[in-house]
Amino acid sequence: MSETSPFPSVDEQMKAILRGADEVFPEDELRKKLERSRKTGKPLRVKLGVDPTAPDLTLGNAVPLWKLRTFQDLGHKAIVIIGDYTARVGDPSGRNKLRPSLDEAQVDAFAQTYVDQLDCILDTSDDKLEVHRNGTWFAGMTFMEVMALAGRMTLAQMIERDDFSKRYREQTPISLHEFMYPLMQGWDSVVVKADVELGGSDQRFNLLVGRQFQKQEGQEPQSLVVNPLLAGLDGTKKMSKSAGNYIGVTEAPAEQFGKAMSAPDALLRDWLTCFTDTSQERIEVLCNTEVTHPRQAKEELGKGIVRRYWGDAAAEEAAAGFRKVFTEKKLPDDMPVFTVPADGIGVLQLFVELGFAKSNGEARRLIKQGAAKLDDVKIEDPEATIAAADLPADGGVLKVGKRRFARLVQ
Repeated sequence: MSETSPFPSVDEQMKAILRGADEVFPEDELRKKLERSRKTGKPLRVKLGVDPTAPDLTLGNAVPLWKLRTFQDLGHKAIVIIGDYTARVGDPSGRNKLRPSLDEAQVDAFAQTYVDQLDCILDTSDDKLEVHRNGTWFAGMTFMEVMALAGRMTLAQMIERDDFSKRYREQTPISLHEFMYPLMQGWDSVVVKADVELGGSDQRFNLLVGRQFQKQEGQEPQSLVVNPLLAGLDGTKKMSKSAGNYIGVTEAPAEQFGKAMSAPDALLRDWLTCFTDTSQERIEVLCNTEVTHPRQAKEELGKGIVRRYWGDAAAEEAAAGFRKVFTEKKLPDDMPVFTVPADGIGVLQLFVELGFAKSNGEARRLIKQGAAKLDDVKIEDPEATIAAADLPADGGVLKVGKRRFARLVQ
């Protein structure tokens, strides 16, 4: 940093901002804003909108949050918009069908979990973070004000958007209320006077609407930092809970590490860049198969992910636990112990109580997939009951999938 500015040089800031980004637009405008902030000592207001449409964040959801943390570390202020009203509309980005709207209770419940999880990633100091719900301004709008907002864009402009034009060509229904989503997101930028907005590549149209509205309101238009939509564990679909191809921000270290070790080799560069703090120089070494075996690269990926959320000790412990189970073929040291009732317990209930499945339906699917074993004998009947008297004196080992173990005792 210079002696006269609390901010690093513009080149240093741009290097950090560009890491893993698909696009910075317009780049020259952002450079000018960064230079101005260095001269004035005034931080930029960097906006990210998140719609509370699910209870937990995946590593994919966290990518823009970590980019927001980058801006905070560079000296700027994060402005998080919890989209309690946009969530009720449902973002059509990247979708080929109408998404059902969420009710108020669902949105409020999910919103609180999002706020709770911000602490895992962002600096929540008052001078570093503002959190707003966009219902604060949308709830008080009159019908005429909503009409005026809708009048700021034409149907032709909306149909330019890829997902709308595709659905229109395919005669897939488009609800009129879906057109409100980009308008609402754009208006959020006006309300909070954003200097920069972050979003995924499927959000580019919405981010540009924010620039247009700010110009109309006499504000300096926001710069855009567009982040990639990363593939999940299957290597093809975008990481999401609905696709089941995700790693969760709040998942246990061993689960995060184990999932990372199962990722396709083709994901290594993107995941190391966006999911860890590994230096670009080290990433080049790890992704060079003539120098580094993919297994070693994945181990560093797994440790990098765990380190971000749980710290160094947890990362090393997760790696050691994985090697013990999968390389040395030994049982993990930290298996939960479950006491089987004298009259027994159904396997579906057992899976749920251990946290190996969220519901009986999920437990049933695991059994049908052949994912469950008791003392290396496959459990094939989802209606089976495990009796305490049938267990060995030192207990039996239940294994579900590759990484979940429990010791069952009388």
